[in-house]
Amino acid sequence: MTEDDILLDVEERMEKAVAKLKSDLAGIRTGRANPGLVDSLRVEVYGSQMPIKQLASIAAPEPTQIVIKPFDAGTLKDIEKAIIASELGFNPQSDGKLIRINVPPLSREMRKKLVKRIRELSEDTRVALRNIRRDGNRDADQAEKAKEMSEDEVKHTKSQIDDLIKGCEKQVVDAAAAREKDVMEE
Repeated sequence: MTEDDILLDVEERMEKAVAKLKSDLAGIRTGRANPGLVDSLRVEVYGSQMPIKQLASIAAPEPTQIVIKPFDAGTLKDIEKAIIASELGFNPQSDGKLIRINVPPLSREMRKKLVKRIRELSEDTRVALRNIRRDGNRDADQAEKAKEMSEDEVKHTKSQIDDLIKGCEKQVVDAAAAREKDVMEE
């Protein structure tokens, strides 16, 4: 592998890890209604599991309400069942055409649990980033042993990988801190 190949692979994998964290954080509840709360739900419909956002449009017209309007009215009951079965604790109300979900305010205890979950997710992402760094460094060492890279190139590659991980860790810390702040606001 060349230096560029290793750096490209490491950067791509680190960006995916950070993007996954941001997606997971969007699904964590705050005191306000947010379409991201139900985006990750999977609905059993047409004989398979499908993401809810492929079956319906999701909006938050009010700070405490989410409205889900299925593209196909026949999937309304399936979407409703998926929301009830989820761990979100929402009670959907259907009028035959769309589903309304009233988002209740969070208790202090629930806010603390959510902050703990945010910290777990960010720590898991930091561990994943360190594993990616380890893999990149190992690839550079193997390329040196295979005489594909010089010692100086290996040092430069490892330095570049360290710079990448620092940038990604900053993104992780910033995203987690912003979400914690949102959760703790009353």
